[in-house]
Amino acid sequence: MGETRSSSEAFQPLGNEQRTAVIEALYDDGPETRSFSALAEATEADTTAGFAYHLRQLTGHYLRETEHGYTLTDAGVRVARAIESGAFTESIDRSPTAIDDPCPFCGTHTLEARTHDNTVTVQCSSCDASLLRLSFPPGGHRTHTDDTIPTAVNRLYRHRINTLCDGFCPTCGATAQATMNHRSVGERERAQVNCSCTRCGYQIDCPVTATVLNHPAVVSFYYERGESLENRPLWNVGTEWGERVLSDDPWCVQVTTSIDDDELALLVGEDTTVVSVTETSGS
Repeated sequence: MGETRSSSEAFQPLGNEQRTAVIEALYDDGPETRSFSALAEATEADTTAGFAYHLRQLTGHYLRETEHGYTLTDAGVRVARAIESGAFTESIDRSPTAIDDPCPFCGTHTLEARTHDNTVTVQCSSCDASLLRLSFPPGGHRTHTDDTIPTAVNRLYRHRINTLCDGFCPTCGATAQATMNHRSVGERERAQVNCSCTRCGYQIDCPVTATVLNHPAVVSFYYERGESLENRPLWNVGTEWGERVLSDDPWCVQVTTSIDDDELALLVGEDTTVVSVTETSGS
């Protein structure tokens, strides 16, 4: 195993504007190597002696000294990306943006994407159902308009569901797990999936249907009929989808979808494993 530092020891060198400027200069659209003099010039260092001191504080954990100069370590690259994303320096709020899709619970066209403290929530203003909630970095907010934010959040949300259900945390790389539980929507009880990391605690909730959209049987079912789910938003993947809880001890949920008179049914176990697939044709 490699070297391990305490969190206080690791973060202490970053509490200086000159040092974070060094990390930013070495990243600059991608990791690179710069000489002492080039770095000093890029960061507008006041004195050579003072700049050398700051480099020593960073070298070893955030910087690596080579025969050609200084380059970022993996930790340095991660810090540079965090700085660029604005994740630790910015908090974004945006006015609610209307979404054209109908609410899957009440059917009204009153869905909105709301952003507070970098977190985007897709919610129905009529029945107050919360359909999606995801932290979206400030860098993403800077590069997307009010019209494109919902699409970007949907794609990121789908990617994270797939990664977590595959047993891998998209934020720290540790193992992840998916479990089912009850969710109350108005007066109705529905099944939902909680995907969570076993180490850093990152987690998101989603409908059971969202965990099977990339299953080969589902992709094939739609492809053979000239359709695709790729661009459908998770807050409304289509009225042809349905869920039915067959058991909650252990959990087993039947997810169905249909096109014309053809139907596809999947039995989903409590860890989101698809245990059975049945396709029936109406012709």
